[in-house]
Amino acid sequence: QRLLVGRPGEYGTGMIPADCIVGEPKRAMGVADLLDSVSVKHASGGNSRLYFKRYEQGREKWQGETLDVVWFDEEPPQDIYFEGLTRTNATGGMSYMTFTPLLGMSEVVRRFLMEKPVGTGVITMTIDDAEHYTKEQRAAIIASYPPHERDARSKGIPSLGSGRIFPVSEDLITIAPFEIPKHWPQVCGIDFGWDHPSAACRLAWDRDSDVIYVTNTHRQKEQTPILFAASVKPWGDWIPWAWPHDGLQHDKGSGLALAAQYKAQGLKMMPDKATHAPEDGEPEGSGGNGVEAGVMDMLDRMQTGRWKVFSHLSDWFEEFRMYHRKDGKIVKEMDDLISASRYAYMMKRFAIVKPVKRQATASKPTSWMG
Repeated sequence: QRLLVGRPGEYGTGMIPADCIVGEPKRAMGVADLLDSVSVKHASGGNSRLYFKRYEQGREKWQGETLDVVWFDEEPPQDIYFEGLTRTNATGGMSYMTFTPLLGMSEVVRRFLMEKPVGTGVITMTIDDAEHYTKEQRAAIIASYPPHERDARSKGIPSLGSGRIFPVSEDLITIAPFEIPKHWPQVCGIDFGWDHPSAACRLAWDRDSDVIYVTNTHRQKEQTPILFAASVKPWGDWIPWAWPHDGLQHDKGSGLALAAQYKAQGLKMMPDKATHAPEDGEPEGSGGNGVEAGVMDMLDRMQTGRWKVFSHLSDWFEEFRMYHRKDGKIVKEMDDLISASRYAYMMKRFAIVKPVKRQATASKPTSWMG
């Protein structure tokens, strides 16, 4: 109300000029200085009606009106969001929201960041976009917030508090893409899916510094093994692929295990499912495949600068930001690329360098003198 109309007693000093306000704004009942509606001159020559509603009034107060635009300032409860959205159906109108996601992974935030319905979009403004602040002022502003709110307030990343699995600054793990040295071994990981996306990650391992680099990603819903393999084979048909235990499940139609189906499409699938490295003297495969152990290893590498991700892999960072716990348990949603990374990392002991193809040389004719 203040931004659009102006402060009480100063109506016409906001974004809507005074000469566009028709008559006196109608005051709401029960709350001092709150307006109910304002009539505004429209470019067509007619008048538009601007209404103000409080979330505390409940969903019922939103019923009945047919609206062209709904603007939610601050995050609304889910029932009010859907009621506001419904008011625009008859007009083919639009709704938009402007807020800092301090409520974390709420149902409204989940709808936009994870479900991503057709016709929706997200625009994120970070503190770096506020160019009227100096670099020093930005740093001071960020430092003034409690740690669990900093990403939400400065980057628009939903506040997950102590539930976030990777409480690490993105700057610590982000690196500009570069050509992978030929002597670095590489390995890929795959997370099978259909209703949720199938996902693949390619890792390169700098053994000298013991640093893991995430260099390529692919994530796609409802993609058959044929199409999925075609999407990732350009990474290199020589790279071994790590896969999870559900790769042993057999397809009812073909009778083939999932892992075998991808192998049939030209991916170099490892003989066995992904497991952690065995203890010294123990047989291969005895290391188990616990999620917590893999996640903690990844976090340790991130915190010590030994896990890097190429900066253009926005889909990987999207999952990194959202990966969290609820009631102490890892939420298994929107974690497809993270899981694929974990499988590849678990099997890094089988990473290989690109084989060098030797060119055959034709023998030269030999002359003899007698």
